[in-house]
Amino acid sequence: MKSQVNWMDRLKWLVALSIFGYAIFFNSYFTEIAFLYRVLAVVGLIGLGVVVLAFTQFGVNTLKLMSESRLELRRVVWPTRMETTQTFLVVFVAIIVLALLLWGLESLLSWITKLILG
Repeated sequence: MKSQVNWMDRLKWLVALSIFGYAIFFNSYFTEIAFLYRVLAVVGLIGLGVVVLAFTQFGVNTLKLMSESRLELRRVVWPTRMETTQTFLVVFVAIIVLALLLWGLESLLSWITKLILG
């Protein structure tokens, strides 16, 4: 049964990749057709390919992961506006202090280099 599932998944992948290939080929081959219709056709073919991939084992696992991720996002405790502002200010001040320290170090090393080299 496992080899049959693997074989079916490979066939679905082949079909999906073929659909993607047709989307690319037809978009470049039918340049005389209006751009809007070509875009709609490409989007439709890509959508069809994604639907085919959704029925593979990879697709099922991906959909399950996306569902679990959405559930996990609901559990996240997001920081308040005040906490976000305070954290931003701490990081901003730390960056400014570090930039000033690096500027001072660079100036000191530049001065020492000029003193040694003349």
